[in-house]
Amino acid sequence: MKRVVAIIQARMGSTRLPGKVLKTLKGRSVLAHVVDRVRQSKYVNDIVIATTNLQKDNVLIEEIKKMGIKYFRGSEWDVLSRYYYAAKENNADIIVRITSDCPLIDSKVVDDIIKFYLDNNYELVTNAGMDLSKRTYPRGLDVEVFSFNVLEKVYNNANRNYQREHVTPYIYENIDNIYYYLNKKDYSKYRWTLDTIEDFKLISRIYDEFYTGDHDFYLDEIIEFMNKNPEISKINEHIEQKKIK
Repeated sequence: MKRVVAIIQARMGSTRLPGKVLKTLKGRSVLAHVVDRVRQSKYVNDIVIATTNLQKDNVLIEEIKKMGIKYFRGSEWDVLSRYYYAAKENNADIIVRITSDCPLIDSKVVDDIIKFYLDNNYELVTNAGMDLSKRTYPRGLDVEVFSFNVLEKVYNNANRNYQREHVTPYIYENIDNIYYYLNKKDYSKYRWTLDTIEDFKLISRIYDEFYTGDHDFYLDEIIEFMNKNPEISKINEHIEQKKIK
């Protein structure tokens, strides 16, 4: 059996919303919610938090230890090397890439994409990626699945700063065998990722509505809630995603 490892990159240093991964949603940290939602996956064998070796991320390690999950500390700027060594140390055959600023990550979507990857022969399966015309899921449900062999190839060949800072650009630029996993309906207008205070306000509204101790709300339930309360999506609709430099 292939060993499937979800690697979640996390750090305290965020330019737009410092310390965002430890902000509190209904009494628990954003990172704890991300981990709990990924833990619901039927295919993920292990979860590893890939953080930096900076002193300011020591507080993150304390939170990770409370959750009882694995972590790896590496370079702040060379996230690709951090990712590679986290995967290598944890014997990952298949990597599921998720970021820590997605407290609405959907385990059902994660599993759909992992299953599609396992059943087919693509080097990368994603519902995000660099081709924005193929994005159909809300930003914040981003998943990328690829093998350790692909990651090793990228680690050995990517030599531009942005390719090492963002892990997967080299794949999109140099590998053709990529599948963009599409939803039946296009929900790409929604922004459910956490990068600004406006994002936090929107996500807090969703958690206030649904979270009572269990993560039993997913894409369909949240979309229905947003449709009934269209003013909520206006909270952060003006926020632009940071561009890869």
